[in-house]
Amino acid sequence: MDPADAAALAARLEPLHSMIYFVPEVGEELAPAGITRDRDQYFAQRSAPMGAVGPGVVAATFFNFNPALVARSVPMVWAQAAPADVVNARLRAADAALRRLLDDQVSSRAVTEAGELVRRACDGATGEDRPLYAAHADLPWPEEPHLALWHGVTLLREHRGDAHLHALLSAGLSGIEALVTHTATGRGFTVAFAQRSRGWSPEQWSDASAGLTERGLLDAGGTERSGADAPEAGHRGLTETGVALRAEIEDHTTRMSLGPWRHLGAEGTARLREVAAPLSKAVLPAFAVEGVFAPRSPRASSS
Repeated sequence: MDPADAAALAARLEPLHSMIYFVPEVGEELAPAGITRDRDQYFAQRSAPMGAVGPGVVAATFFNFNPALVARSVPMVWAQAAPADVVNARLRAADAALRRLLDDQVSSRAVTEAGELVRRACDGATGEDRPLYAAHADLPWPEEPHLALWHGVTLLREHRGDAHLHALLSAGLSGIEALVTHTATGRGFTVAFAQRSRGWSPEQWSDASAGLTERGLLDAGGTERSGADAPEAGHRGLTETGVALRAEIEDHTTRMSLGPWRHLGAEGTARLREVAAPLSKAVLPAFAVEGVFAPRSPRASSS
């Protein structure tokens, strides 16, 4: 299995999972249970498979959120709704959102085939040192093909995400430093959204940036790259050393995430890439939220 192919397929599948963090159907399902704020809904729906865990566990497994922000939501959300109820609400939201976004494709042979291929890939995933993946893997597989596809893609995303945290820690980056270097690539979240949604103040961001500059990872003096990969105006870009570190982080992540793709095999992986492409494209309107993403990046979960 070519690691580059595996990384590309993970990126292609990502929107099919992460649309759940942007669709209104989640709020429609969780608000009646008393979980009304977007932030609380995010923490609740993603951590619910782990049970009624405390803020320390959520901050550790989500990694790039300010622990103080997490503590303002967890464990309060569990006083509003039991984790099992949140899991069920999330699945109902995924059902409604996929029916809306995929439209006629939701009952297509492509969805069924993609779901079958993803499930085969998941048979090659392991849970060692992957707490978020392991928690989600304990959930039963939905019967309806489009929900089986979503569940399987979610497992693959959390499997890779847990590996990504290992790579970030191995690179010596804290949660906020991971976020700063990620936004400095000019891909993914905008700086303003990253600070707001992850709970980091401009002062904390500035301090983290200063430390990364001292390590030679960020350009000093606000020097910026040009072109499609340029960071936002007024924010430092990565140095060559920083670019190399981010590349090694992605390579490390991919190396630790090859199990599912090796299990699926080259032929199955190529077929999944083919059938998933139009499905991933169909859900992209869910990410059309102004001020959230830098150009060219609908991927919500990397850091």
